[in-house]
Amino acid sequence: MRKNIVAGNWKMNNDVKETKALLKELKKGLKKIPLKNTKVIVAPTFVNLGVAVAETKKSKIKVASQNMHAAKNGAYTGEISADMLKSIKVKTVILGHSERRAYFGETDAVLKEKVDSALAQNMKIIFCFGEELNDRKEKNHFNLVENQIKNALFHLPETDWKKIVLAYEPVWAIGTGETATPEQAQEMHAFIRKTVTDKYTSEIAENVSILYGGSVKPANAKEIFSNTDVDGGLIGGAALKAADFLAIIASI
Repeated sequence: MRKNIVAGNWKMNNDVKETKALLKELKKGLKKIPLKNTKVIVAPTFVNLGVAVAETKKSKIKVASQNMHAAKNGAYTGEISADMLKSIKVKTVILGHSERRAYFGETDAVLKEKVDSALAQNMKIIFCFGEELNDRKEKNHFNLVENQIKNALFHLPETDWKKIVLAYEPVWAIGTGETATPEQAQEMHAFIRKTVTDKYTSEIAENVSILYGGSVKPANAKEIFSNTDVDGGLIGGAALKAADFLAIIASI
């Protein structure tokens, strides 16, 4: 049975003091929310991962990294390896986020290497993908999403899919003034699940969690999460406010 997951991507926000304060509020608030079949994840910036792990010890919150390098070690200034993450007890990594693709030129080929490296170190992966506004307007969104998944993940053996969570990001609906409806979210999530079924099996597809990453807020979370193939959300801005993030978690 696949899990519901609400993951907060903090991006380049929060210093040490702010990290501790936000986690303190989240821990307190989560005591009042029943988390039946639901996992809560936060992804602070690299410099605060160790702090976050320490602060969330014995809590309901798991800590993930926002990125990692494919290499085990070497002359890659400013980069972080899977081994380094594991050494501070971070066992989950977000890969393929739309901002990594857009601002840092991460291609499907680069992400395939990162996926392989993370899995080789027994890391769990939240793999992101999604279309831009032009892709949606040109009705190329299904084809693009299918290729992003295939190119980075469809070489994997079936057993590796136990460590994969998918996260669909309709980039066109994030900060553009355009709005994605719950029906559009469900339509794409159902397509994603069918794509996995066609390559592997319906059992694997039914057991993989597919998160929605299109500007989820307390006001729309319940309606989005009520869709059959939406198993939670990858939350950006709303994850930086404890009250908002807790409301989103409660809505699932």
